[in-house]
Amino acid sequence: MTSRSKSGGPSKGSKVRLREALLKALIGPGSEVPSVAAFCESAGISRAALYRYHREFLEEIRDLRRRARQPDASTSAKLTKSQDDNRSLQRQVNQLAALVDHYFCAWQECNELLQRRERELAELRRAHSVRPVSLKSKTV
Repeated sequence: MTSRSKSGGPSKGSKVRLREALLKALIGPGSEVPSVAAFCESAGISRAALYRYHREFLEEIRDLRRRARQPDASTSAKLTKSQDDNRSLQRQVNQLAALVDHYFCAWQECNELLQRRERELAELRRAHSVRPVSLKSKTV
């Protein structure tokens, strides 16, 4: 795919095609920076030739892709606000979990106390044969 010079290196034409493809990537329509494979295809060279002979163009493409991924100021501000909101919500979740633990322990203590009182009352009733007494007065 790549034409070579007599010295075995890349030809001058491949550098020109790479520059043209890079320029097209910079000012072309759309905001997508092409992948290395798409860049090589548009320049008409193989990826192996790009990696072997044209590292500077490879670095340029990588820099373009890195810059395209960096968020702008408004996106960065939104991201920071979302992170702050997430931290605040996490603190609230932790506080709610602590409250749930507290109330569960309190319920367990009350439940155990109630069961103990019911056992004590049952023992007292068994120990003393208590019969219900009528509260109505006897009329003669």
